[in-house]
Amino acid sequence: MTSPTDIRTGDPTGLHRVLDDSAVLPQAAQHLDTRRELWPDEVRVRVERLNLDAASFRQLERAHTKYGETSGDGVRAEVLDIVATRGKMQNPVTGSGGMLVGTVEEVGPESPLGLEVGDRVATLISLTLTPLVIEDGLAQWDGRSEQVPCDGYAVLFGRSIAAVIPDDLDPALSLSVMDVCGAPALTARVVGEYVARGQAPTVAVIGGAGKSGSLSLAAARQAGAARTIGVVPHEGERDLLTDAGIADAVTISDARDPIALRDAVAAAGGPADVTVVCVDVPGCEGGAILATAEGGTVIFFSMATSFSAAALGAEGLAADVRMLVGNGYVPGHAAYAMELLRADAGVRALFERRL
Repeated sequence: MTSPTDIRTGDPTGLHRVLDDSAVLPQAAQHLDTRRELWPDEVRVRVERLNLDAASFRQLERAHTKYGETSGDGVRAEVLDIVATRGKMQNPVTGSGGMLVGTVEEVGPESPLGLEVGDRVATLISLTLTPLVIEDGLAQWDGRSEQVPCDGYAVLFGRSIAAVIPDDLDPALSLSVMDVCGAPALTARVVGEYVARGQAPTVAVIGGAGKSGSLSLAAARQAGAARTIGVVPHEGERDLLTDAGIADAVTISDARDPIALRDAVAAAGGPADVTVVCVDVPGCEGGAILATAEGGTVIFFSMATSFSAAALGAEGLAADVRMLVGNGYVPGHAAYAMELLRADAGVRALFERRL
């Protein structure tokens, strides 16, 4: 291994890779150092596939849609430009990125991650803080899906997180699950807190037929929820979620309409003690608050959430609710999500349908 020649000392958070003039963490940085050579605690991964987060991909689609037709070439070109300019995949509009799958090709002698050369891994940290170089021009990607075939490399820091991909699952399926594995783990933790106090809560998941939503419904049921409510935007997703059998009730509502969402959850057995927001569109904060019982909990997992709108909205509604930001990490979250997928045929069917 060749040690980089640099006056800075390597830091497990990746500060030594930040090229900005001000001292910021890699996620907040405008530019990252993407050199191949590793600091002693780093790992380099040969990238096979990127998974763009839903909010970012939808924004890119909208930005390159004209007269109802999306330009995949336009989406691909913008992703390439973002990565080349910033040294990482961080959508400048949404601020979000995604994650990746690849094979470990070099491990620094002081890396604490427990990875070995040849391990196929999925990163459990965001692309918004991961130094990334794309070397194939995304030639195998048509710009029309969140999963992006890719050849290049990425660098993990001492405090990064990565999980070895299980042998019994398709890598694309594993990537889809690991991309959202923080949501079911935190949902289970919150539901478990209610159960430990002697209350089996009603849980509503907005976006219940999606990846994080379906896993969150399964996690809530497994953790002891008395009733689970899946909220979806149209009949097609209602039918899919009903067939999956992971929600006690499925209701249709536009999550951006606060009154409609409140009434839909109420009609399905609410208000909810725990409301989990998993949709990738803005403007759902007020409805989620109104759908939640006094003293209840709202968990925001969407990167489209305006946290100022959530805080000020709750204040303006005189709503006594606890609001949590799903930060994507709970100890053991990847293994737990995989267990849910293996154990619940309905969840697995929803994921496989997306692939």
